[in-house]
Amino acid sequence: MGSAGKNKVSPWIWVPTLYFAEGIPYFIVNNISVTMFTRMGVPNGEMALFTSLLYLPWTIKPLWSPFIDIMETKRWWILAMQVLMSVCFVLLTLSLPHPAASVIAAKSTPVSLFTLTLLLFIITAFASATHDIAADGFYMLANDERQQSFFVGIRSTFYRLSSIFGQGVLVFIAGSLEKSSGNIPLAWQITLGITAALFAVLTLYHTWALPRPAVDRAVSHADGKGGAAAVWTDFAHTWASFFRKRGVIVAIVFMLLYRLPEAFLLKMVNPFLLDPADKGGLALDTDMVGIVYGTIGVLALTVGGILGGIAASRWGLRKSLWPMAACMTLPCATFVYLSMALPHNLIVICTCVAVEQFGYGFGFTAYMLYMIHFSKGDYATAHYAICTAFMALSMMLPGMIAGYLQEAVGYELFFWIVIACCVATIVMTAKVRAELDKTE
Repeated sequence: MGSAGKNKVSPWIWVPTLYFAEGIPYFIVNNISVTMFTRMGVPNGEMALFTSLLYLPWTIKPLWSPFIDIMETKRWWILAMQVLMSVCFVLLTLSLPHPAASVIAAKSTPVSLFTLTLLLFIITAFASATHDIAADGFYMLANDERQQSFFVGIRSTFYRLSSIFGQGVLVFIAGSLEKSSGNIPLAWQITLGITAALFAVLTLYHTWALPRPAVDRAVSHADGKGGAAAVWTDFAHTWASFFRKRGVIVAIVFMLLYRLPEAFLLKMVNPFLLDPADKGGLALDTDMVGIVYGTIGVLALTVGGILGGIAASRWGLRKSLWPMAACMTLPCATFVYLSMALPHNLIVICTCVAVEQFGYGFGFTAYMLYMIHFSKGDYATAHYAICTAFMALSMMLPGMIAGYLQEAVGYELFFWIVIACCVATIVMTAKVRAELDKTE
């Protein structure tokens, strides 16, 4: 499976940094962009629509994954995408617009001002999604089975650390610079510059650190045109076989609706934490959002996921579904409370965010288990990749309208609507449980 015998480079040299680098562009594009656009005064509707559209490459990445096998090595793809993303981060730093303070304060910054920024984010998103495919493939080629098992926890840990760095440290830096300079656009420009410098260093490091396993070959180079044609034939058959699986309609609807409350909530959490009280928000400073949501929230999410994995290993999928669906839905009520009470006490705010994120992390385990269960059989790896595309779509579509919905009804009613969406989670959990009862 791997080439450990010919490859003397220890996975400790490159696995942690590769997966740290994998996370940074993902969190910049999908999470930090939300905070940045909100602080730049872009209205919630346009902010949520365009930042949700940035999720598209991760939704459709199974469509071009065969190219990664057919053209060039996985190592080449990793380095090429890291160079491209480094260039994009530098260009983002140099081209970030500086709307007037009065426009930002009025929250009337036109999103058209960020056309170049969004274009660079889109390029970064496609490069990041491609990098994900190549990195996961390279991980399997460059490590033998024992190393793959040992380092799976290490790679997950460093990916989570990149989440804390992106949503916590970088947002805290931006917030601190906002306070010290009094210039919001300049603060974010410097923060993006720090990101660009760090990512460029990681890219240079990987040109040296990544091993060159003998089995890392392009199909077209290794097997000729017949090999490439076989990949495409296999690709088409994989998709066709996925849609012929028993219970596929219920499975797809479950994958689209199980996380519906969180899909709406996730896009509006940072704007709610940042917006002033007269707009229904909690009026936190940017650096505090980096601590409350980007650090404490992410840690709670991680702990919830770890405990969810332990619970699922003992209960199994069938017994896990209802407790985890409850944990996915009930903690959403914490944001109803926050929007009604508008507390100033940071401990109360941190506790509510931590409870909600812990519940999401714990409840998400059942979703992942179900995708693994549904993918079993021939083409299990490819079918799981298709499931992750539906998983990405389940977050993208609600996120696109979340901002406009919040603007129309205000934060308090918006969070009540999120609670109402929990019905979809409950209904689809019941459907899936019934399907599992038929097969067991």
